[in-house]
Amino acid sequence: MSALPELINGLPNICGHETEVTAALQPDRPVFLPNTNLKLESLSATFSIALHMHQPTIPAGADGSLISNLQQMFEHPYDGDNHNAAPFAWCYSRMGDFIPELVSQGCNPRVMLDYSGNLLWGLRQMGRGDVLDNLKRITCDRTYQPYVEWLGTMWSHAVVPSTPIADLKLHIRAWQHHFAAIFGWEALARVKGFSPPEMHLPNHPDTLYTFIHALKECGYRWLLVQEHSVEALTGHSLDFKHLPHRLVSRNSQGETISIPVLIKTQGSDTKLVAQMQPYYEAKTLSKQTISGVSIPAIVTQIGDGENGGVMMNEFPGAFKRAWHEVANDSTVAGVNGTEYLELIAAAGCREDDFPTCQAIGQHLIWQEVDPEKVTPAGMEAAIAHLTQTHPNFHMDGASWTNHLSWVAGYEEVLTPMNDLSALFHKTFDASKTTESDDYRQALLYNLLLQTSCFRYWGQGTWTEYAQELYRRGKTLLKG
Repeated sequence: MSALPELINGLPNICGHETEVTAALQPDRPVFLPNTNLKLESLSATFSIALHMHQPTIPAGADGSLISNLQQMFEHPYDGDNHNAAPFAWCYSRMGDFIPELVSQGCNPRVMLDYSGNLLWGLRQMGRGDVLDNLKRITCDRTYQPYVEWLGTMWSHAVVPSTPIADLKLHIRAWQHHFAAIFGWEALARVKGFSPPEMHLPNHPDTLYTFIHALKECGYRWLLVQEHSVEALTGHSLDFKHLPHRLVSRNSQGETISIPVLIKTQGSDTKLVAQMQPYYEAKTLSKQTISGVSIPAIVTQIGDGENGGVMMNEFPGAFKRAWHEVANDSTVAGVNGTEYLELIAAAGCREDDFPTCQAIGQHLIWQEVDPEKVTPAGMEAAIAHLTQTHPNFHMDGASWTNHLSWVAGYEEVLTPMNDLSALFHKTFDASKTTESDDYRQALLYNLLLQTSCFRYWGQGTWTEYAQELYRRGKTLLKG
């Protein structure tokens, strides 16, 4: 297939090549297994870290043009913590230096990378192709492919539970388009794990079912989830969080679907990653058994890759030091998510044998509703009853920011979000066209309005940005 352009008439490439994207993901070949240098037999435990990177797109450029918040930080260095713009840009680029350095020193590093689509677009917009080129080095050079895994995500960092259901697959496909345009088809074919923004997992049965279905349709094999966003089928906490699980979802039609998940354990995310805690925890663990197959445990962590002094300043030294220690450790190794799942599959550990889990709160629902006789009306009645009778029960999902609500108090963002989404689908669903500039521009505003930052940062400037995106998107769609 021919290479995709990053930009089409000034807009990011986020749609129009769905057939090619689907083709690039088939057939579903092993990614790491042919080239991995790890041997499971000698390992008692493994560990995996992921770095999450994001900057929102905001209508704050010249004449209100769309720019990256990182560009805004560079242009207004004395506002708030904008002085961190240069360190942030370095954080986005530095894995392209760290991995080759460690490999040249005889180390065996691993890292998973999760970059939002609009961060990648924003870097190109502001002329930081040097950052993208540094990332291409470790993504496209076969020398470094065994050490680096990219995770897919929502294109504009939309939190899944409160994103309009009709737009879930649009976000997933938009990211795949844009990633392929930057890094190429072969690189896209190796992206098999998915990292939801804010680790936010939906727990409404229909939303979760649709989300998992979209992931699998888009070629994803596994999902990263937060420990307290899931529960055992009995409603209890997971018995052993250092094993892969199978996340099971049943919708209000009685249909079921599942996907393998790796469990991100609770804790201070950036601090644990910055100090390489997963390695030191893995050293305390031993092999586990799934259906008679002995496999090493896995400790999984993800944290913001740039936020806070601990990531900007402590992480580089701790990251490098840990890999030199691992080089002298015969029982513990770093591993990427897809690599681990392929290795244990080759050892005979089947997905169907993984311990099962479900989204938090599901046990209560299935106590109220017979899963074999569930209907949409019965499901909603059960949810309404549980909401009234159980103070901690809700259908807002769970994330690593559970102290914040992504819904309460944000009607002035959520209502426009849902209105623009409905208008977008009313305008375009019948035609099924995704190649036109009109579609691409309308899709861009629809996805951008759903960016989590317009709620995370509270009332004021950020909600005003959302209102402006809504106004522009609505003007486009109404012609």
